[in-house]
Amino acid sequence: MVSPGTLLSGRYRLDERIATGGMGDVWRGTDETLGRTVAIKILLPALLEEPGFSERFRLEARTMATINHPGVVDIYDYGSDQQVAYLVMEYVEGDALSRTLARVGRLTPARTMALIAQAAEALEAAHLKGIVHRDVKPGNLLVRANGTLVLTDFGIARSAVASQLTAAGAVLGTASYLAPEQAAGQTATTASDIYSLGVVAYQCLSGRRPFDGDNPIEIAMKHVRMTPPALPPDVPPAVRAIVERAMAKDPSARWPSAAIFAAASRQAAAVLSSEQSGRAASPSAPVSPVPYSPAPSSPARPPVRPVTGSPAGTPVGAGLPHRVPGQPAQPVRPAARVSVPAAPAPVSPLGATGVATGGRTSTGYAATQAPSSGGWRTFWMILLVFLAMAAIVAIAAFIGYTVTRNTTASGAAHTSTVANVTRQANIWQADSARANLAETSAATAVRAIATDTAGSRVLAPTSEGRRTR
Repeated sequence: MVSPGTLLSGRYRLDERIATGGMGDVWRGTDETLGRTVAIKILLPALLEEPGFSERFRLEARTMATINHPGVVDIYDYGSDQQVAYLVMEYVEGDALSRTLARVGRLTPARTMALIAQAAEALEAAHLKGIVHRDVKPGNLLVRANGTLVLTDFGIARSAVASQLTAAGAVLGTASYLAPEQAAGQTATTASDIYSLGVVAYQCLSGRRPFDGDNPIEIAMKHVRMTPPALPPDVPPAVRAIVERAMAKDPSARWPSAAIFAAASRQAAAVLSSEQSGRAASPSAPVSPVPYSPAPSSPARPPVRPVTGSPAGTPVGAGLPHRVPGQPAQPVRPAARVSVPAAPAPVSPLGATGVATGGRTSTGYAATQAPSSGGWRTFWMILLVFLAMAAIVAIAAFIGYTVTRNTTASGAAHTSTVANVTRQANIWQADSARANLAETSAATAVRAIATDTAGSRVLAPTSEGRRTR
């Protein structure tokens, strides 16, 4: 038996029991060698009696330690001492998402999508190492004071003891997040983790789990046979589509990988956060939701290993995964483009909600909300700019038309004036020619008359002279 002050392997001191679950207890402890606070999970003594457990435990601890991701709790050490097996991990200062939901009820769509994106990215890091978490639930998602999320409690290898504990209802909360194929007795895969995370998203958005019951078997069978109730009407269609795809009964119809699930969730969170920042009195224009299409077949990943975990509310990670040789998993593919509608403006009956992180709580849906005007504000700004540009173009066109018309008119007037002057000059020239002609004719006539007169004067005396002689 262990108690506060127990020293394991001469190095790790147990200070305070902080959680108890079906697979063991989690303690806050101190690494006497390095002088740092750690989380120590003490596994059930019965597990050590299982043939081959110690070897699996060693291999899985080493594999878990290779995951290097800020969203996955770090594994520092493992060992056995005083008839107990223990796992030493990073001690995470934060609040379990399960406690936050119990306190506030539900989260905003933007906050939900941001947390789900972080959790999915952490799952992807584990999946790439061939590890299936197998116990994704709010109690295993810790939110630090700075808002970052850490995925904890990868559980312990699937074993006869673990199966008996689960069957006995020792981990009742796990059944509420169990994938249909797991409930049907099939091996957990990466798609199973995606389903469980989809259930977490459903609970964050609605304030309730999709299925409940009096015992784990009843709850598990509902995951297999029943369709979950619709999400509240104030959940945007795009967010609704993301969650519904993650919770598809058929594993092949879910998101192809945790990475793609994370990308879709992160894009939705970014769009919703942008809309909320510009929220005012005017409603926002809707945007088409995320397309829903079954995941195509894809090459296999490294073998994945399912794991079990501790009950809801466990604040730090603790067990180890189970390897399933040859288990295929779908690779990471580029994320599809996600369009998210602007944040709606319905009334939430649950009051203010949010995620508490280190004493600070992010604001969620209040009892009433003003609709968002970000979309309309942008629309009117674009319209005003367009009208201003149209007015400038119209004025420029009018000025150009006026100048062209005046120029044309001036040219026409000038041409007309030149024509008139030319015509008048022609008239003057014609008149001058006629006058010259008349003058010439008159002069000719005068000369002719003068010639005739002179001739008469010469002839007359001669005739008279002749007659005189």
